[in-house]
Order: sequence, then structure tokens, then C-alpha cells
Amino acid sequence: MKSSTDRRWLIVLGTIIVQMGLGTIYTWSLFNQPLVELFHWKLNSVAITFSITSFALAFSTLFAGKLQDKWGLRRVIGCAGLVLGAGLILSSQVSSLWMLYILVGVVVGAADGTAYITSLSNLIKWFPERKGLISGISVGAYGTGSLLFKFINGSLIQSVGVSQAFFYWGVIVLILVVGGSFLVREAKMSHEPQTVGGSIQKDYTVKEMLKTKQAYLLFFIFFTACMSGLFLIGIVKDIGVRLVGLDIEAASNAVALVAIFNTSGRIILGALSDKVGRLRVVSGTLLVTAAAVSVLSFVQLNYALFFICVAGIAFCFGGNITIFPAIVADFFGLKNQSKNYGIIYQGFGIGAISGSFIATALGGFIPTFKLIAVLSIVSLLIAMTIKAPNFGEPKTKKKRSHGEIRSLSPKTRAS
Repeated sequence: MKSSTDRRWLIVLGTIIVQMGLGTIYTWSLFNQPLVELFHWKLNSVAITFSITSFALAFSTLFAGKLQDKWGLRRVIGCAGLVLGAGLILSSQVSSLWMLYILVGVVVGAADGTAYITSLSNLIKWFPERKGLISGISVGAYGTGSLLFKFINGSLIQSVGVSQAFFYWGVIVLILVVGGSFLVREAKMSHEPQTVGGSIQKDYTVKEMLKTKQAYLLFFIFFTACMSGLFLIGIVKDIGVRLVGLDIEAASNAVALVAIFNTSGRIILGALSDKVGRLRVVSGTLLVTAAAVSVLSFVQLNYALFFICVAGIAFCFGGNITIFPAIVADFFGLKNQSKNYGIIYQGFGIGAISGSFIATALGGFIPTFKLIAVLSIVSLLIAMTIKAPNFGEPKTKKKRSHGEIRSLSPKTRAS
């Protein structure tokens, strides 16, 4: 019989496999131009598919926790993998934009979001004493999947064409997510009171969380962090060409740079947040983001300065995506983590579609960067002053080393 430690690391492996499969949707930009050439659609009409995917991904997280309560974690992830794979496989037969929007946008996005939030939240419950590190591993695997499949999907498009590439992509993702789900095991919560830094940790329901001002403040910070990162990811090549005067090949290097620093930020800042405090790390990322977009707005850019700013924003965005699940757990408890984080995660979906609309309304990149700088400073001030809802409640008599949260009973971990 496997020890509890061995079992936990098998669950980590399963979650990594699942998350890598889910992260492949961030290779969507590779499909835009080939679809335009094949069907003679407008580029903007094809590109909006990923905005639909991102919104559906975020929106589905509102219901993923309820599905997990009814079906169990392994079945939810497995079914999501089947739907995700089927959506991509069927996309190989599309012949109209509305079919593309439904299959890749709604179906694939919803399945991806369902598996993403349930597998991530579950893994955090298994490692309550290292929430930042574990979140970094999980979300980092999501970013790694995107990075690896830039080469795999790019090769498939060139060798078999864009339609057949969807088919093989769907098969691979189905195998990864469904296969990984068999290694995942649902964490069981103990009924003992949890503590954070010696203070009693209350497990908030969604309704209770929404009655606190902290929920809305965290949402605002997360929205700001996501909009800054997602807006940059979507237009980084165009910024290089228009603001810096780079050629297409040189500007395209920024796309790879974003992927690398995005993934690095997820792993490094997640682990760092366990040691120095999550809100301190978030405050640092917001300060760096504000500085970077200010440079992009006001300074005459050269090649080096452009890439430094892009790398900084991508690194901070990746870190915030990683740290926020742990912050929500710190503030509102682990018991209802999937549901509570699903609410805060709507900042991602709204942030995904807000950047392009704001840029259109304000008239371009630079006014949007200036607005992001202001939002980042406001969010920085909030992050420096916000306290958990249960902050200052009586301390428990039993001391916990390093603020450890005991969410799993020894019996449960050994089972």
C-alpha cells in the first residue's frame, strides 16, 4: 500500500498531465491565418474565437464546483477531457464561423475551464502548507502545455493542414486529460478548525464570501492583473512593429518571450509567495506592471527596452494567475475553494475581453497602457492594505509551525 506522501505526488503528476493538456488552447493564434487562407474569412472574425474561448473558460468555473459535488472530481475531469477532445476533433469538420465559435469557443472553453479549476483547487487542498508552490506547479504545467504545443500544433498545421491538425490536437488532448484524471484523487476535508498564522480560518460559502468587501477588492486586483497580461499577449507582435519599428520576424520573438516569462513567473512567484507573503508578491507585480506600461507609454522605445517591458509584464501576469487561488484559500478557506475562486476568476474572463474594447474606445495601445498603469497603482494600494475577513480573530491554543493549515486529517492522508 502506497504511503500518503507517494499518493500525494501521484496526484501532482496526474494534475500536471491534465493541466498540460488544458494549456494547449493557448496555441490558438497559430490557427488564425491558416483558417483565413482556407475559408477566406476575415482575420478579426477568426481571432475573436479565442476571446469567446477565454470567456467560456472563465464562466464555466462558476458551475464546476457544483458539478464536482454531484459527480466527484475524477468523473468531472474525465468528462471535461472527453468534451474538450471531442470539441477539437469535431472542429476539423467546420465550414462556417458560427460552428467554429460554438465548438472551439463555447464547448472547448467551457470544458477547459471546468477541468482547470477543479484540478487546481483539489491539488491545493492536498498541500495546504505549500499552497503557493503547488499552485505554481499546476498553473506552470498549464503554461508549459501552451509552450510545447506551439511546436506540436505548428508542425501539424504544416504537415497535415489546419483542419486535420484540429483532429490530431483533439485526440492528444483527450488522452492527456482523461489519462491524467485516473491519477487524481479527491482531497477530503477534515472537520477540525483550520488556522492561518495562528488565527482561526473560517470556511466561507459563496454567499458569505460575497457579503465581504474583500471579495470585490480581490476581484478588482485580479481583473487588473489579468487585463494587463492578456491585452499584452494578444497584441505583443503589433506593439513591436508599430511602436518599436521591428520587422515581423524580430517582433515574433516577443511571442516566445511572453510564453517563457509567463511560465517562469507562475513557478517562481508561486513558490516565493509561500515564503514572503502572497500580497507582498502581488504588490510587487503590480508595481512592476505599472512601471512597464508607463515606459511603453512615455519613453522612446528601443529593442532592449521593449523586450524588458514585455518580459516583466508577462512574468508578473503568470505569477498573479498562480498566486490568486492561494490568496482566495487564505481569505475564505479551503472547503469551498473551487466555488469561491470561480467567482474571483471571472476577473480573468472579463479582463480577456476588456482590453480590446478599451483600446478601441480610447483609440490605441498607448491610451490603454496609461489606463492600465492607473488601475495597477490603485490595485497596488488595495493589495498593501487589504486584510483577510477573519484577520484578528482569537488565536487557537495549538501552535502551527509556519502558519500551516491542517486541512487534511492524518487518517485521510493515509487512506
